[in-house]
Amino acid sequence: MSGRTGEVCRVDWLPGTDVLHGTCHCGAEHTAEDPVAMWDWMLAHPQGHDLPGGGS
Repeated sequence: MSGRTGEVCRVDWLPGTDVLHGTCHCGAEHTAEDPVAMWDWMLAHPQGHDLPGGGS
């Protein structure tokens, strides 16, 4: 399949909370309660991204 970049983004729900934990293909991490805010952050790459483990 052409056009694939191999970039993988992941969003996990933290059980027992309303918190989502996102990991971008670049290794940056982010937490949010709002799924729209999470995807806005992820799709805005690289704006707003911190270094891996930043947890912003």
